[in-house]
Amino acid sequence: MNSHPTKMPLILNVDDNDGARYAKTRILQSAGFEVIEAANGTDALEMVQQQHPALVLLDVKLPDINGIEVCRRIKANPDSSMVLVLQTSAALTGRADKIRGLEGGADNYLAAPIEADELIANVNALVRMRQTQGELRDSEERFRQITDNIDDVFWMFTVPDAALVYVSPAYPTLWGRSVDSLRVQPMDWLDAVHPDDRSRMAQRWNQLALAPHYDEECRVIGQDGKTRWVRDRLFPVRGTRGDVYRVARVTSDITSRREMEALLRAADRNKNQFLATLAHELRNPLSPIRNAAALLGTSGDGSAGQINERQARAREVITRQVDHLAHLVDDLLDVARISEGKIVLRREDVNLGTVVHQAIETAGPLIAARRHRLDVRLPEQEVWVSGDPVRLAQSIGNLLHNAAKFTPQGGDITVLASVTAGVADAGQVKISVHDNGIGIAEDNLPRIFGMFAQVDVPPDRAPEGLGIGLSLVAHLLELHGGRLTAESPGIGMGSTFSVELPLLRLGTVAPALACDPAADAGGSGMRVLLVDDNVDAMEMMGFLLAEMGYQTWASSDASQIESLALHHRPQVIVLDIGLPGIDGYEVARRIKRNPALAGIRLVAHTGYGSPEDRRRAMEAGFDAHLVKPAELGDLERALKG
Repeated sequence: MNSHPTKMPLILNVDDNDGARYAKTRILQSAGFEVIEAANGTDALEMVQQQHPALVLLDVKLPDINGIEVCRRIKANPDSSMVLVLQTSAALTGRADKIRGLEGGADNYLAAPIEADELIANVNALVRMRQTQGELRDSEERFRQITDNIDDVFWMFTVPDAALVYVSPAYPTLWGRSVDSLRVQPMDWLDAVHPDDRSRMAQRWNQLALAPHYDEECRVIGQDGKTRWVRDRLFPVRGTRGDVYRVARVTSDITSRREMEALLRAADRNKNQFLATLAHELRNPLSPIRNAAALLGTSGDGSAGQINERQARAREVITRQVDHLAHLVDDLLDVARISEGKIVLRREDVNLGTVVHQAIETAGPLIAARRHRLDVRLPEQEVWVSGDPVRLAQSIGNLLHNAAKFTPQGGDITVLASVTAGVADAGQVKISVHDNGIGIAEDNLPRIFGMFAQVDVPPDRAPEGLGIGLSLVAHLLELHGGRLTAESPGIGMGSTFSVELPLLRLGTVAPALACDPAADAGGSGMRVLLVDDNVDAMEMMGFLLAEMGYQTWASSDASQIESLALHHRPQVIVLDIGLPGIDGYEVARRIKRNPALAGIRLVAHTGYGSPEDRRRAMEAGFDAHLVKPAELGDLERALKG
């Protein structure tokens, strides 16, 4: 009796890299497969139609048509839709790339480097699935044996009456309904489909006789109330004469994939919000810089002493605001270094008192500008830690900067350092920065150390900062073997951020630390009232307008605007939008509603510059809208109308 060996499935290996294609062909041939090759997408599509391979091993990057498009064309053609496609890539290896490949129709996706046994195992698995589909018409029992042990739901219905022939045991788990109910009423599954998706799925099912194939995604609500996303696919099963006498249906749980897609969309939204915030944050310091520079270029009509004093003040503002910009840029660069793992500490023995002093020097100008009281309490002895002095000063400086920024003017900030003796080690150093500022809501505390995290603010206010400072500090402290913690009793009750570091040693009695960040406070013509919570911006604009012959008054307190306007009777009010406590839109509406003030010209001076922002300003009663930093000519035109 003659035995005929079983013919192995034909595999088409598509890759433009000669070496990689050769290696994969040899691996497959060693496993007994018959292999043909193509070096581009055009040849591959032609060979699929002519050679009818069981499986295409398809690289994503091809010189003419990318692999995802080749796969889509194979699956879209009825003559080749059942050909298996195993997508491979050496470059596009991320989860999003895999999702894109699978959504393009691939039956599986492998990222290089691919081991020989992994490749053979995947090809064998896909070929087995293909063989199972081919044998479905001849042996439903074998089909049941396979489907009984998988998580996907396999169904079989007759055509055209849609009577249920078979459903796999996974149905109750995924669909949340009993098989008995389905057997009594084959459309019972439709009742579990989410109401928003039900009409669409019912329409596809009603077209079963005319279009016995589809690939849909919908939501299913289980009896436990949980919603799952499923991918529902329908395939025609043809008889010997080519007629469709049944349909096979496969339903897969894609909830995890959908959740990942939602996370990716959220990340994209966060990126967009970050870019918008960055633009706004960079505009604000540029405004006083521009005005200060303009002021330095004027001579005025005052005494030389007065001019020199103002020029010195302007130079001070320029220096502070440029430093602020440098701080933002440095944080952004550090974020990039963190993501690439390129931050390297330059460790040495560090005196804690020196680090705190350097941090206060960094944040001192902002503390002084906001007229905060700073109380520093350090141990009597010198405290030494091991670390990078620049990075440690940067970390504590960021905490002080945050405390000053999120505390209303005239607040209290306390820096307290203490030492805890250790049992198994040298002990711990704890540096706490406490403020009596706006505080943090309990539900925000767990996420404030996340990259680009922002505490919720009203829609008409810009988020404070870029949301990277605390994440950066936390990472730097982890590199030092320490940690950062945050506490707050709640909104309006202040915050405490604590740095914990391993203690290296205690030294002699430390000298007193001088750390008083106090700084300088801050004829005839058009009368202008300036309102801005950025003291530097307001002061520089006031100096500049005074040099130009305007009479100016200034305030950062939105609650005083109406009383100041009634007292000084300004002809124009230049008003920032993002004011603390109340936004500029509401201030403008109040002024326009007051008969004694309604005739005052209102000029919005803000970092918000979109068409929507301009429209809102006009609707609120503003007569002009300037985007920071405004050109001098634009400012004069806005003032005079």
